[in-house]
Amino acid sequence: MEEEFRALLLAATAVTDLCGSRINFGAHPQGQPWPAIVLNTISDNSGHDLKGPDGLQSGRVQVDCYAEAYGGAKLLSRAVRAVLDGHTDANFSGVFVAGSRDGREGGTNEADRPFRVSLDFLTNWRP
Repeated sequence: MEEEFRALLLAATAVTDLCGSRINFGAHPQGQPWPAIVLNTISDNSGHDLKGPDGLQSGRVQVDCYAEAYGGAKLLSRAVRAVLDGHTDANFSGVFVAGSRDGREGGTNEADRPFRVSLDFLTNWRP
């Protein structure tokens, strides 16, 4: 699922026009510029019915949109939301926004801290 989820964002020019290919799971490479997107799988659950596993997976993916200024992070988050919210295809039976948060990264030097808008997406897919 992770590869397909990332590929959706990389294929969206509305997103890549803002952050290029700086879309990674787990962490943003040190020293790379902003804006960027960091993806994290928060949950990954197998679906079941009374006979056992039903072949479907569901989960939550956190999409953190980073930029040097709040406006840049917000603009990137809006592009991500437009691409993913309600998305369906051969891999995903549904991707839906479940919430968002605005904030700023911690650190010792406030000038070096990027702004972040986090979006949570509920995902349903067939492995």
